[in-house]
Amino acid sequence: MRISVGLAVLVFAQTIAGAQTNSQTPAPTIAERLGYPADSKLLIIHADDLAVAHSADDASFAALESGAVTSASVMVPCPWLTEVADWFKAHPDADLGIHLTLTSEWKDYRWGSVAPRDQVPSLLNPEGYFWPEVVPVVRHATPDEVEHEIRAQIERAIAVGIHPTHLDMHMGTLAARQDYYAVFLKVAHEHHLPFLALHVLGLEKWLSMLQPNDPVLDSLVMFTPSVKPETWTERYVDALNKLKPGFNEMIVHLGHDDAELEAITAGHPDYGAAWRARDFKAVNSPEFRKAIADNHIILVHWKDLKKVMQ
Repeated sequence: MRISVGLAVLVFAQTIAGAQTNSQTPAPTIAERLGYPADSKLLIIHADDLAVAHSADDASFAALESGAVTSASVMVPCPWLTEVADWFKAHPDADLGIHLTLTSEWKDYRWGSVAPRDQVPSLLNPEGYFWPEVVPVVRHATPDEVEHEIRAQIERAIAVGIHPTHLDMHMGTLAARQDYYAVFLKVAHEHHLPFLALHVLGLEKWLSMLQPNDPVLDSLVMFTPSVKPETWTERYVDALNKLKPGFNEMIVHLGHDDAELEAITAGHPDYGAAWRARDFKAVNSPEFRKAIADNHIILVHWKDLKKVMQ
């Protein structure tokens, strides 16, 4: 997920839907519902954007296999989907979700809908690709066609052998309008999948749409362009040191700074090749691993949250 804001680290506080019962007795925390002490610091370290490039796949696979990240999600409309599907068949226990995608942001590297174009015309620009940013999506895309497309993406993933553990969203597009988010919730509930729910882009106004057992993040950490490259790993370690008890997620964007990823992200340093290489270096660093241990952080997976929803 990409969000265009000026903060160095995003941390969104959140309360859990249905936090009290009718007797006013506090409901168990997500940690307690997963069998941990109530004050545990739970953290999902999540890699976005699988299938966007071989470089991103290779780095993310390595991080998943080593345990440097605990979860990832795949952009179904992107060209390297079959590589992700092949990897998943060899790693069926991996925590792999669907990064529901309605935008195509790179200048010279574009993709369009999974659904037939004539069935989702409001999602596509005059050239037949997804709109490059969230604003034109909001202006043009109808909720019915949004629903049709995200269903098509989930169906395509399942068809190639990926059985998703959760749903999230690329560039926050599905949180940009309440009717889009209603569709997102509807589809997630039908598939009995955990999904991204937190304070962001005005989403706090829509918490009443959630079901009582829906897991809601207490905080989300994700870097934005204001973080200086020379302090990259240091800032991640600082975020881990400041993590509070609760259900938390850290989103990273992994890749190698190679010719492929440099060409794909040319002219766009934000979330580009060098950025993704810094993320990969940070999550694999001794300092990062030490901060997790020193702060008694418990690494968890999105698939664990299925237990909470039942």
